[in-house]
Amino acid sequence: MAPAKPMPREGGMSALAQSSDDRRERALAALAEKPDGVVEALAAKAEVTPSEILGLLPEGAAVTVAKDAFADIWTDMTGWGKILLIVHTEDIVLEAEGSLPQGSEGHGWFNIHGDSPIGGHIRKDNCAAITFVDRQFHGRRSCSVWFMNEKGSAMFKIFVRRNEQRELISEQLAQFEALRDRYAGA
Repeated sequence: MAPAKPMPREGGMSALAQSSDDRRERALAALAEKPDGVVEALAAKAEVTPSEILGLLPEGAAVTVAKDAFADIWTDMTGWGKILLIVHTEDIVLEAEGSLPQGSEGHGWFNIHGDSPIGGHIRKDNCAAITFVDRQFHGRRSCSVWFMNEKGSAMFKIFVRRNEQRELISEQLAQFEALRDRYAGA
């Protein structure tokens, strides 16, 4: 027996398509209400994933590349100097400032250790995509690289740091833009 197909809804739209449209509308409404808000908070309010919110940003604000670029992107960012690493879950927003150490693969992990407060082990295989995000955040430009998992959430994010005047550090910003642009054209 063939699997049942979704019944068309009013206007001929399937329940699945309607659900997708509903998700999109909720996400758009959350973004419209607070376009420079915390992506995870917007996603929670709209009952969608952070990835869905990023996908609705204006063209160029979220550039997503294949997970295969993980090691190359990481290696490039090890030359940026001190960055801000953020891990954002529903229970904690953990911020660590330091240089990204070189990574090596072993025992199913991407291992990072070096002369930096940033260290540990990343399940690189859980990375589904990498998104370069360039958007307003609480009224200021914010640039970051999001390592996204299959669930549509950020595993962790690497942010371009700010100087004492709260402006993005120009050298790091140039490195972010060059790396993003290199992959955006790929």
